Amino acid sequence: MFLIIGYVIVLAASLGTYAVHGSLAALWVPTEYIAIVGLMIGGFVASNGIKAIKSTMGALPSVLKGSAYNKAYYMDVLALMYELLSKVRKEGLMSIEGDIENAESSPIFSKYPSFMADHHAVEFLTDYLRMMVGGNLNAFEIENLMDMEIETHHQEAHGPAHVMSKVADSVPAFGIVVAVMGVVNVMGSVGQPPAVLGKMIGGALVGTFLGILVSYGFVAPIAGQLEQKVEEGSKIYQCMKVVLLASMNGYAPQVAIEFGRKVLFSTDRPSFIELEDDVKSRKG
Repeated sequence: MFLIIGYVIVLAASLGTYAVHGSLAALWVPTEYIAIVGLMIGGFVASNGIKAIKSTMGALPSVLKGSAYNKAYYMDVLALMYELLSKVRKEGLMSIEGDIENAESSPIFSKYPSFMADHHAVEFLTDYLRMMVGGNLNAFEIENLMDMEIETHHQEAHGPAHVMSKVADSVPAFGIVVAVMGVVNVMGSVGQPPAVLGKMIGGALVGTFLGILVSYGFVAPIAGQLEQKVEEGSKIYQCMKVVLLASMNGYAPQVAIEFGRKVLFSTDRPSFIELEDDVKSRKG
């Protein structure tokens, strides 16, 4: 939603102010638009492998959606972990083996559909719970493994944002290429009347204008949105990590989930009372 609003503001500020003292028709040079878009797509394809292209195309629709990582989502995650760890504390680690081996049919996991929709987060949680059940790794070893996995996930998730940032950096140069092509065309028509030459020069300069506008007004905001999505999506793994490590170090479930609450962004973090009341209401 905010991306669309931003686009409207960009167009109003650029084309709107130009229309006050100039003709918008002068900016309509279809061949310049086709050339810019073609060069942008060609550069994108040429500079990326199939994996990067697929991940970028798959990530683009997310910029038009709101974030799934809000206070309600994190309260669900912390409540889920509280239930699991409480069951472990009462019945032992082996009691959750069935839940983690088949999370889709688990009576505990099925209470939290918003979390179950995040396949990677579910896999992260169940994998490390499985290691805890196995009992072959200590907290220090699991923490190191978690850090490496989170770093790998972070790097992979940053791929689309990095690709779009590179595209944004290249578009102004493509605009210059198109403008130079237009100037070359003008130089080959020096015998034309001044009015005709002026129109041709104006059309050539549209390439530079368009390249800069598309880069900083349209492509760069997409890269920024993707970057923010990555940061928001990474916090859930840090939250689960500290809760599990706190549990492995002997803290009670209600204390362990407090560790997780503390690592959340302030805008999404429930207060201690909110989380406590939510957990009690679910138990009741």
